[in-house]
Formats: sequence, structure tokens, C-alpha cells
Amino acid sequence: MNPRIKLAVQKSGRLNEKSLRILRRAGITFDGNSGNLILSSPDFPIDLMLLRSCDIPKYVNNGICDLGIVGDNVLQEELASNRAMTLQTRKKLGFGNCRLSLAVPVDEPFSGISDFQNRKIATSYPRTLEKYLETQGIRCEIIEISGSVEIAPALGIADAICDLVSTGSTLKSNNLREIKTISESEAVLIQSNIFREPEILAEKAAIISRLLERIDGVMRAERTKYIMMNAPANKIDEIKSLIPGMEAPTIIPLGGSRSDQVAIQAVAKEDVFWDTMQALKQIGASSILVVPIEKIII
Repeated sequence: MNPRIKLAVQKSGRLNEKSLRILRRAGITFDGNSGNLILSSPDFPIDLMLLRSCDIPKYVNNGICDLGIVGDNVLQEELASNRAMTLQTRKKLGFGNCRLSLAVPVDEPFSGISDFQNRKIATSYPRTLEKYLETQGIRCEIIEISGSVEIAPALGIADAICDLVSTGSTLKSNNLREIKTISESEAVLIQSNIFREPEILAEKAAIISRLLERIDGVMRAERTKYIMMNAPANKIDEIKSLIPGMEAPTIIPLGGSRSDQVAIQAVAKEDVFWDTMQALKQIGASSILVVPIEKIII
């Protein structure tokens, strides 16, 4: 029997679509629809289990799933709640970026973290908040709320909130202002430190290694661009200094009578913005093309 690995992802929410997108870009698709809790891939020995975010660390820790994609904020809350969990972060995935922050009503004065002494704070992340406040020597009442935390001050339930912030628009719409970031978060790929089924451990480890290699290739491609241009031969060093991350560009002499011109092709590790392209044009570059890269395997 050929082993397959199980990967837990968020059933619905902000990480679901991007988790599936990175898998699709890695050449992995799934049969079925969003109504199914388990989806199988015909392209790769992997099955997808769709779960609530808070359940993903538990399923991975218990060995029901081999891997999981979850927000680091959820992972840290679960680890703080259950110190017996043995989970490791295999890879930060670069999407789902947000921060866990304290916020107060816009008209509430704030002079420092000591202002929270003996106050009430509403949050969906009580263990993470409690751990942070302990490090600050703050005692307060933590009100645990599942969802819609931002309305707690308006309802008189709490003096402040501790919640996830992306753009801050939700806080503003509820007359709140962000005053302290507790932690930064993004989607992470997690795996249990406890390995079961030792007879197929090596085979599953090989599958996981292949999956990580594909994800690495996708992530490298998202951070790079392929750049092509014609330019004066005596401007090569100046061009290399303008393009972030350009290494060992391919230089090709142009045919015909343009012996002073070359074609330059290179991979840049960072985005090339419009101002960079304008600077290239000003030093004589022409026919500048910036092309996205699908995958990079090293």
C-alpha cells in the first residue's frame, strides 16, 4: 500500500483560499467540492482535511493529520493552552499576515501598558494575552469572546480588546484605535514532533520533503521576477546596482551594427517597481520587460 499524507487546512476563512492557491501552484489539485471534509489529490499522494482553524493544531498533534496550515496566532494560542502539545513549524508561508494587538476606544487616553492594570480586556486569544500581560506585570480581567470582539467596549463588556488586525479598518469602524502590538502572525505549515506508524515513517517523510520542495519553488517564484532589456554595454555595472537582487546576469551582444549595445537577462529577487524602470530608461536601457516566474527549483 502506497502511503499518503493528510494535510489539514482551514475549511473557510481568510487562509482557506490562499492555502489552496499555493497548493495549486505547486501542481496539487483536489477532487471533490467545499462540502466535503476530506478531499483527495489525483496529482500527489496527499489528502486534504478541511477543519476549523482552532482544531488544526489538535488534529496534527494527535497524529490524525501529518501536516497543517494555520495562522501562527492560532498555533501560539493552542500551545499556550496545552503545554503537552509537540508541534513544530516547518515553514512560514508568507501569506495571511496580521498582528495581535491591543486596542482602546478612540477617546480613551493611553499613557502606557500600565493603564490596563485592573481593567477588563475582551479577546478570542485569552492564553496569549495572559502570557503577554504576565511578562508586563499587569493584572486584569480577561473576557473570552468568540468573534465580534470589537463591539465589547461599546457594549460595556470590556474597557479594551485584544484582537487580530490586518488593515485596521474594522477597528476604525468601531471607534477603536490600536495602541500595542503583542505579536506578528502569518500562515505556517506545522507538523507534529511525535511520529506514528514507524513502518511507513520514511515514506511519509519523503513525501513531505517533496511537498516542501514544491512549496519552496512557488514561494521563490513569488518573490522574484525575470527581467530583460537592451542597454549600453558600458552601463552594465550601473544597471546591476539599480536592480535589487540581480546576480550574474546573462549578457548577449546585439547583432548588426549595434556593437555598443547588449541584451541583459536576469532574475531579480525583489519586485522591480516603476521608479526602477524609469531609472533604467534614463541611463539608456530600452525594451524593458519584467516577467513573473511560475516556479523556481534550485
